[in-house]
Amino acid sequence: MELPNDKLQHDAVCHVCSYAGYSGETPIELVKILRQKLDAETEVFASNERLLLHQQNYNAIYQFLARITDHIERQSGIPSRYSEYIATGKTRYEVEHIWANKPQRHSDEFSSNADFYEYRNRIGGLLLLPKSFNASYGDLPYTDKLPHYYGQNLLAQSLNSQCYDHNPGFLRYKERSGLPFQPHKEFKKADLDARQKLYQEIAEEIWNPERLNRVVEP
Repeated sequence: MELPNDKLQHDAVCHVCSYAGYSGETPIELVKILRQKLDAETEVFASNERLLLHQQNYNAIYQFLARITDHIERQSGIPSRYSEYIATGKTRYEVEHIWANKPQRHSDEFSSNADFYEYRNRIGGLLLLPKSFNASYGDLPYTDKLPHYYGQNLLAQSLNSQCYDHNPGFLRYKERSGLPFQPHKEFKKADLDARQKLYQEIAEEIWNPERLNRVVEP
């Protein structure tokens, strides 16, 4: 059953505040704290459209992918798996590159390996998937990995056209939010750019200061 939107918003605030170490405040106090923090942010995803993975920000990108994956699943009526996504151990998740580390497969769009690697690391070309998935399928061409993405979390599933059939919770969320979800039969530069824009808009939905106010509105 799809949860009411206000319930999702309230739970999200409590979840984030708990993670940040705020536990004793009332919902109104929590919203005020988070609103002040968001208003103080000068660097946001919207101002960094080329956000990409590098050695120094792996953990931040990991947390970002866990958060947006959890968000779209919760908004689609799927119980939260955030704790699973950030857990450590043998079944841990890893940042997965949609493009395998094979620049020769993309020589039609990139004139140099350096350009390919820069694009490959952009946030729109990344997913959060179990380590075992990456070990089994990570080197495959995109078209070979695509059917397997459908068996993973919703962010990965949304690459596959099957995600848009008989999936009422997700389709209601897509319609309600207006987010530019679309399947991708292939994954070229333009497809990665489209996913970059999608991730940007999901992030703006999650970290929208006005969204916090609606949590405590009567």
